[in-house]
Amino acid sequence: MKTIKPKKLNNGEVIGIISPASSPDDLTKVEKGVRYLEKLGYRVEIGKNVGKERGYLAGTDEERLEDLHDMFKNKHVKAVFCVRGGYGSGRLLHKINFNLVKNNPKIFVGYSDITVLQNAFYTKTGLVTFAGPMLAVDFWKDEVDSFTEENFWKIITSNKKIGKLKNPNEEKFFVFRPGRGEGKIMGGNLALLCSIMGTEYFPRFKDAILMIEDIGETPYRVDRLLNQIRAAKIFNQIKGLILGRFVDCYETDEEKKTLTLNEVISDYFADAKFPVFYNFKHGHITSNLTVPFGVKCKINTAREFIEIPDNAVS
Repeated sequence: MKTIKPKKLNNGEVIGIISPASSPDDLTKVEKGVRYLEKLGYRVEIGKNVGKERGYLAGTDEERLEDLHDMFKNKHVKAVFCVRGGYGSGRLLHKINFNLVKNNPKIFVGYSDITVLQNAFYTKTGLVTFAGPMLAVDFWKDEVDSFTEENFWKIITSNKKIGKLKNPNEEKFFVFRPGRGEGKIMGGNLALLCSIMGTEYFPRFKDAILMIEDIGETPYRVDRLLNQIRAAKIFNQIKGLILGRFVDCYETDEEKKTLTLNEVISDYFADAKFPVFYNFKHGHITSNLTVPFGVKCKINTAREFIEIPDNAVS
């Protein structure tokens, strides 16, 4: 599949807002997020079904799908931001008009549950997408995290090569396995990646750099998810692994026997034949590195860098 890069976002252009998964508990977060974008000089188009609820979903499947399709149809909308993750994106996959997405490539941003859409878009269309901040998670606060801001807007508004990705406050990456690797960076939320494995929406990871993160999975569940990827022989194909933040991934029951998260990771990667970086600041955290999926990435543990020697927008 040929990689398609969306056009960069220019000041004054229109950003579309959709809720393909869950709805925020507090809808004023959407209003505050919109005000933030408008204050930066962008115009905002909110999907007509944003704010609806159906249990843990942000409306019916048809309503959430309609908003997604509408944003890709709308010629004025240049970027599509998701309100939040949660659950529900995967329920839309079998009805998405991927030709519409392919013929109208746009900046598409989200993470967590949005992982399934990002991987499906790349698999079906080749579209580069962005694991980055969401409206009612990262952009609604009175003071938006400056590191997240600077990193994100630089990547989607400039067609210059991105260069080295650095943690906030120059915090170092941890080297789990040494080496060098180069390939397209792919991945996202570990549990969501596994949820589409074996389907037509799951991308090929041959010669890729895999980046994974997760939240709220106890060590045995992380173990099970990594074992699924290993059993699918994904680890035999990749050129490198970047471990993002695994937030609240510990056993809360003190009476329950458990391995630690680090022990699980060591079991899988202590003897890996590819380089492994740990402590990459991406995931369910405040200061968050934006990751463009589908573009070239280089990692070098000896020189301690992760680099995107390419642009992510045209």
